Amino acid sequence: MNINIRGAIKEDCSRLLELIKELAEYERAPDEVTVTIQEFQDAGFGANPVWKAFVAEADGIIHGFGLYYIRYSTWKGSRLYLEDLLVTEKMRGAGIGKLLFDRLIQEAIEKGFNGMSWQVLDWNEPAINFYKKYNAPLDGGWLNVSLSKDQLANFI
Repeated sequence: MNINIRGAIKEDCSRLLELIKELAEYERAPDEVTVTIQEFQDAGFGANPVWKAFVAEADGIIHGFGLYYIRYSTWKGSRLYLEDLLVTEKMRGAGIGKLLFDRLIQEAIEKGFNGMSWQVLDWNEPAINFYKKYNAPLDGGWLNVSLSKDQLANFI
């Protein structure tokens, strides 16, 4: 199978959102995907895009993607933040994840970022083992903290 890694285009958004929902199922959080297709498209291809992605495509079908944005660290400077890396379940083990991750590394180098960062669930052994192949250290000392849109509105 010939896999083509390319930059995502607006027309890919519906398929990307399907894959994001597949990822949420895998991560045991199917109800957490609340973004609409319009919000997702605008965030990637509107007047002020905040994310970019690469897709892995074969025979006109997107089988995986890596979505990132620029994160600024006061300690490290500009870094590529990998929000999601997913290969569809039926295509895992075919090297698509490596192709996508290598393309993201290339992007970080081309853009002059000072590194890459991402999160992985502590129970996701396949992903942890994948990232260990890149000698990426796991930092267990941080906790995730966030406020929802509803919680933000309560402060007004």
